[in-house]
Amino acid sequence: MTGKKHKFTLRTPEMDEAKDIQSLFIEEVEAGRMLPRKIKNIQNTIDDWIVAVKQEQVVGCVSLVYFNHSLCEVRSLAVSPDFQGNGLGSKLVSAAVDLARERQMTRVLTLTRSSKLFQRLGFKVDRVMNYPEKVWKDCLQCPLRHQCDEVALIYELAGENQSN
Repeated sequence: MTGKKHKFTLRTPEMDEAKDIQSLFIEEVEAGRMLPRKIKNIQNTIDDWIVAVKQEQVVGCVSLVYFNHSLCEVRSLAVSPDFQGNGLGSKLVSAAVDLARERQMTRVLTLTRSSKLFQRLGFKVDRVMNYPEKVWKDCLQCPLRHQCDEVALIYELAGENQSN
């Protein structure tokens, strides 16, 4: 199916879709490439998630995680292998940035191995150490913290909120 055009609906997930969300990135978690998200955590933060749905099937997801009143992170971006190559990842990230903008955040962080995707969307390479909120919350507990291969990128919304 890669490369074919599909129509997706992007929306806030229903509570009973938490398991579907988790299943999208379970292989990445098991391989140690993504931080795990428990079903209960997904349910407790369901309004911070966006899913891509095709014919009632959850085929992609992304979430925002908040560190303080101005900084959030795009996290848990995943697209079903059958639907990759359609730009769906970009649409999900853009929707997450829009959600951050609606919630009047000023900076959107991500740590990723897919930095080109985020750079195409306007994120700029930065250093994770510039975000102690992230380091203290997640990085210190990460089993890969001493050999991290992720790139920190930031999207600045500051200035956009004041001009709208």
